[in-house]
Amino acid sequence: MGAVHQAILALVWFAFAVSGIVFTEPAPVDLMLMGLVALLPAVGLVAITPMLALYIALWTIAAAAGFLAATQSHDTAGSTTFTAISLYLYIASFVLAAFIARAPARHCTLILNGWLFAATLAATAAFIGYFKLLPGAYELFTRFDRATGPFKDPNVFGPFLVAPFLYALHLALTRSWQVAAAAVGVAGALALAVLLSFSRGAWLNLLVALGIYGVLAFATARTGSQRNKIIGLVLAGAGLAAIVTLAVLQDDKLGGFLSERSSMTQSYDVGPAGRFGGQEKAIRLLLEHPLGIGAGEFTSVYHTEEVHNVFLSMFLNAGWLGGMTYWLMTGLTVLVGFQHVLTPNAARPLFLIAFAAFIATAAEGVIIDSDHWRSFYVLMAMVWGLASSPFHEPDTGRAAGLQA
Repeated sequence: MGAVHQAILALVWFAFAVSGIVFTEPAPVDLMLMGLVALLPAVGLVAITPMLALYIALWTIAAAAGFLAATQSHDTAGSTTFTAISLYLYIASFVLAAFIARAPARHCTLILNGWLFAATLAATAAFIGYFKLLPGAYELFTRFDRATGPFKDPNVFGPFLVAPFLYALHLALTRSWQVAAAAVGVAGALALAVLLSFSRGAWLNLLVALGIYGVLAFATARTGSQRNKIIGLVLAGAGLAAIVTLAVLQDDKLGGFLSERSSMTQSYDVGPAGRFGGQEKAIRLLLEHPLGIGAGEFTSVYHTEEVHNVFLSMFLNAGWLGGMTYWLMTGLTVLVGFQHVLTPNAARPLFLIAFAAFIATAAEGVIIDSDHWRSFYVLMAMVWGLASSPFHEPDTGRAAGLQA
């Protein structure tokens, strides 16, 4: 591999290594991805397959529907800007999928390594802030007594850690015991950071992703010893989670906050002005406006806050065509994923991480607007890139760090 390719691969790693720094937008990762969108195809580090051509074609339809819906908005410029950001995410996701398809195990590992570094850095910042380990850190790294790390919103910070958490478990399952011990420690720290985000959606995301990953990893394990390691790790993880939760409950402030956030409904969920009342308005609006009302219009004209359901908000932001396309892309990704799970290859353990985290993140979209979450599109890119690649290596148990 030439020096130019090596340098660009280093840039890809670095882009994901700084992806947890999202104090402002565009974030550093956005600026780097914009450059990589042009660089990766230019140097031949992508493989555009028929599946990926369909992928970008469908996302282009969603973007076109969003621009059409912007014409219905009182703030056309704001709605158009929002949709332009969506288009950037669609294109970046497509290029990343093609990048992964070019060298599935190697490129996916590169991204996950960078992402794990970013997640560890973000979690460390969250701990420093939440436990007031440095002057001014609490104000910088928390919001509403909830850990945010270098993010603006704890509800985005928590889900960002889920895929790296699964990757740390993967390393614990497939590496030497020294590396495995460190990986378990990192996974525990990431799980604690998710807990301290006090985001119900992030908790759900982590539990669903872990459950799916555990079942799929067990079902596709190559040897009995791998299955035993999976069972042992799950039991150890459950015990660690119980210990951490009990420790948190011993603190009156933390325990009370945890109990409050664990409630199925909060005060801001109920009533005409609450989350559920807003969703009822959204359903009426999407039935009355086939072209949509434009991104941002719902909060500026009809309700005090967002819809908190991406599957509804996409109908408002991009009309019936854009909303149905989003539903279709989510469903197709799950279908493509289930088909590819049955295909043994060197990258399948990495695919299980992306697939489990994607399903969990998509499920969280029922209670939050996640249509501008970078992690959602990266996970979708991983699923499509790995599933469509013609360059898979055989499953020897060694590629991607898969020792028996």
